[in-house]
Amino acid sequence: MKHKNAMFIAAATAITLALSGCSMGGSSASSNSGSTDGKGKTITIWAMQGDYSPKTLAAINQAFTKKTQAKVKVETQQWTDITTKITTALTTSTPPDVLDIGNTQVAGFASSGGLLDITSHKKDLSQGNTWLSGLADPATVNGKLYAVPAFGAARAVVYNKKIWSEAGITSAPKTWSEFTADLDKVAAKNASNTNFTPFYLPGQYWYSMLQFVWDAGGNVAQEKDGKWTGTIAGAKAVKGLEQWKSFQDTYSSKASKSLDTTEPDQNQLLADGTTSAILANSAAITAVQTLNSSVKSTDLATFAMPGQSGKNQPAMTAGSDFAVAAKSKNSALALEWIKIAASSSIQQQWVFGNDGWLPNTVQGLDKAMNSKDFPAVQSGFFEAAKNSRATPGSPNWATIEGDKSVNAFTQSIATGSATPEQAAKSFDEHMDQVFAK
Repeated sequence: MKHKNAMFIAAATAITLALSGCSMGGSSASSNSGSTDGKGKTITIWAMQGDYSPKTLAAINQAFTKKTQAKVKVETQQWTDITTKITTALTTSTPPDVLDIGNTQVAGFASSGGLLDITSHKKDLSQGNTWLSGLADPATVNGKLYAVPAFGAARAVVYNKKIWSEAGITSAPKTWSEFTADLDKVAAKNASNTNFTPFYLPGQYWYSMLQFVWDAGGNVAQEKDGKWTGTIAGAKAVKGLEQWKSFQDTYSSKASKSLDTTEPDQNQLLADGTTSAILANSAAITAVQTLNSSVKSTDLATFAMPGQSGKNQPAMTAGSDFAVAAKSKNSALALEWIKIAASSSIQQQWVFGNDGWLPNTVQGLDKAMNSKDFPAVQSGFFEAAKNSRATPGSPNWATIEGDKSVNAFTQSIATGSATPEQAAKSFDEHMDQVFAK
């Protein structure tokens, strides 16, 4: 699963400049609703390459046309320069009616008035279900809803069952104590292999850091009265940082302390058997098997990462949301299309059943897991998604990722060049500067 933040490093600045004449959140859906009688009308959907498949889009469009008589024009967009393209489109008098955008990028476009405020339609759009919080929370800006969850992908522990079985472990751990006890057994079994790491967790892997901080009751940043400030130096957040460092020190390699997940590729390490487990999303399953054809899907398994809180750690969730352009001339029809796309039937049969994504609701996760054809190797991702979170909803968060300060922050803790308290204080100061721009 691609995480879309990196595509939008300059999103906040670009959108602000291009939409400087717009107020926060655009107009509301209630004042620009139009009609759902679509006879003779066509709505335009911007769908991102690699998100919904053509078959899934076709199923949505067929149901939409049957209900409204309106036609649908799907324009598939590439990721290259998509921020600039969307920014420009939202300023025109004829923007696409529905946009497929990354869950953590909603705030950037909403804050400058490019997206329609659909708060009054939330109950109708959710259709009695509970959206995954990692998708829904970033779609809510200053208490107003600007997008609807389309699909998700959550991080869970991916491990090699053969390696764990050789260490005497036959089932996935449910608690933190069971988890660490299992890793201790794996470490002991492979003690003679100096290249082996029980759990590969590199020092720049800040997604993993967030999960420890959330599990400890802390947060990286918070919003109050429309103003974002860094909160990673809070006592609970620092406790999570200390727990993250302790885990990294104990179960990952010394060489990993200054590295990210890509060089070396953590999927490659799991494929090679030089580590027994990683924290990753569902794309890792296919990647590991591609990197080493001798690894079968039955050799791999997943589980939601247990937390020291007594619950599973909140899972960092990526995915996409559907939003309506504030200047859409067909906003009511656009909302009808989104409602169909977000419906249980489409989510189960197509988004999960055909495309393999996580459904957009907690109820959808349970239904998918109870289906007879559910692949067991996916269970950890689905369990993790039930308690999902996302990065801060500030439109300037993209800058934090873009300048790599969050990578440097976690690396400094892992390597010991700064204590968690020192690193957190410095990072809070940097975030406050960025958020104030």
